[in-house]
Amino acid sequence: MATKTTPLTEENTGKDTVAKDTLSITDNRTGKTYDLPIENGSIRALDLRQIKQSPDDFGLMTYDPGFANTASVKSAVSAIDGEKGILTYRGYPIEQLAEQASFLEVAYLLIHGELPKQAELDDWDHQITTHTFLHENVKKLMEGFRYDAHPMGVFVSTVAALSTFYPDAKKLDDAECRMHQIQRLIAKTPTIAAFAYRHRIGLPYMYPDNSLSYTGNLLNMMYRTSEPQFEPQPVLEKALDVLFVLHGDHGQNCSTSSMRGVGSSEADPYCAMAAAAAALYGPLHGGANEAVLRMLRQIGSTSNIPGYIKRVKNKEVRLMGFGHRVYKNYDPRAKIVKKIADQVFEVTGRNPLIDIALELERIALEDDYFISHKLYPNVDFYSGIIYEAMGFPVEMFPVLFAIGRTPGWLAQWQEGHLDQDQRIARPRQIYLGSDARDYVAMEKR
Repeated sequence: MATKTTPLTEENTGKDTVAKDTLSITDNRTGKTYDLPIENGSIRALDLRQIKQSPDDFGLMTYDPGFANTASVKSAVSAIDGEKGILTYRGYPIEQLAEQASFLEVAYLLIHGELPKQAELDDWDHQITTHTFLHENVKKLMEGFRYDAHPMGVFVSTVAALSTFYPDAKKLDDAECRMHQIQRLIAKTPTIAAFAYRHRIGLPYMYPDNSLSYTGNLLNMMYRTSEPQFEPQPVLEKALDVLFVLHGDHGQNCSTSSMRGVGSSEADPYCAMAAAAAALYGPLHGGANEAVLRMLRQIGSTSNIPGYIKRVKNKEVRLMGFGHRVYKNYDPRAKIVKKIADQVFEVTGRNPLIDIALELERIALEDDYFISHKLYPNVDFYSGIIYEAMGFPVEMFPVLFAIGRTPGWLAQWQEGHLDQDQRIARPRQIYLGSDARDYVAMEKR
């Protein structure tokens, strides 16, 4: 790699011709020009280190708060085209998967990279089903939380605690052992979620019924009381399955990058996933759909929407559920959730908030202000309304999100572990503190 080049001109087209797939950078401090290779639409940050003012200079770094334009991994799990509003898992459009595949089938796809054949799906389903029960000591651990403990806090803590129950999980280079932990986590997250819910409302824990589907079993553990056999409502069972599919993976978001970052230290998947769930616990990540519900209740009726829109434009309030860090078009997941809402309301009755939401969306999508700012509904705009209609309290929203995201987290964790390019995560910093100085005795301060 050249550290000093001659720019390409009409007169200079011989051996000094700059390669096409490079980026030429001229350091105006020194007058030197550097050619950096471009690969997959990116340059390696370490290549910037050769740009120095002097031999003892550390070299150039990039400053990118929130990783707005920094790729730290190469991944084949999911892809997002924010400008066109496209999301794919392993190349398959989210619309096709949501309509035709079950959540466990999508989980298999995310983990293994290909859709399963029938025998593979049957075996996968069997492996997940046989790991739904929790060790009785885990149940006792959960019983130790305060009666009003937030279900997401219980979820985070319990997932981390599983690390102590399965010490074999630290055999990260054993492919069979890794898969065992992946199956355990996908199987046990609904049980942990249901136990956390029952703990909060003071009902006894209900054990899994492995004759039911993945989502049917979750509903059973959450809502079953004295009936000998719980029969999940088919529409709600299917709706929850689709919602989990929609949350399966979404690139290098906050929780996923946390999963990879902790995983880069070769922590076991339970500890890494607890970190990911903790990131999801933050209101800016997993709390968005709850914020939408609060906004809709604040608006109160469709007649109040114009006034609220005016306040949004004046930057007095925010329009929750609109816009996305990645999408600059209609979130494809939001379109699917909107259809699910109609099906759910036929069973549960119409949530009055949906009328406010629909009218708010209609007005916003016809307004030049929101169009010019590329503010379109995202998946959180309708998901909270559906969850509430199905009887889930708002405290359970991030827990449900975590169940759906579990296979994506684990696929990303495994991909990071197998990636030979990856090293332990260790971002640089720009130090702005004091220069070196001597300690001052107390009496002289």
